[in-house]
Amino acid sequence: MANSDSSPPLPRANPLSSKKENITPIGSKIAELNESRAELLDRIQGLKQDLQNWRSKLDTQVKVYCDELSDLKKSLNVEVEQLRLEFQELRTALQQQQQQDVTSSLRNLGLQDVTRDAKNAQAQDCRVEGSDKEGHVLPKEEDNNDKESES
Repeated sequence: MANSDSSPPLPRANPLSSKKENITPIGSKIAELNESRAELLDRIQGLKQDLQNWRSKLDTQVKVYCDELSDLKKSLNVEVEQLRLEFQELRTALQQQQQQDVTSSLRNLGLQDVTRDAKNAQAQDCRVEGSDKEGHVLPKEEDNNDKESES
């Protein structure tokens, strides 16, 4: 093995001079980084403020829209209720009109309401029949028109 003394000495740089050379670029880089950090913090603060302003405006806008929607919903409910009432009235009127049309059609066909026929028959019976002073039922009298048609 070789003796360490026999090897040529390595060139050594002066430690003080190399430290000074290294300190100068590091110092300027630290100053640049500090400046950059300060700028970034300012930008972040500005963005935070912008975000708060945006949220505030958005909240206000949402509240306005909610109020408008609530008003629209109320007016829509009122209009829907009015339409329901109008449709109910129309339905009732239509049913009445249909009943009148059916009754008219039956009359045109010669069919009359059974109750009307019965009432008319009773009315004729009451006109013709009578009673004497003692409450005896008298026989039906014939109408003058019937007598004239027989002659």
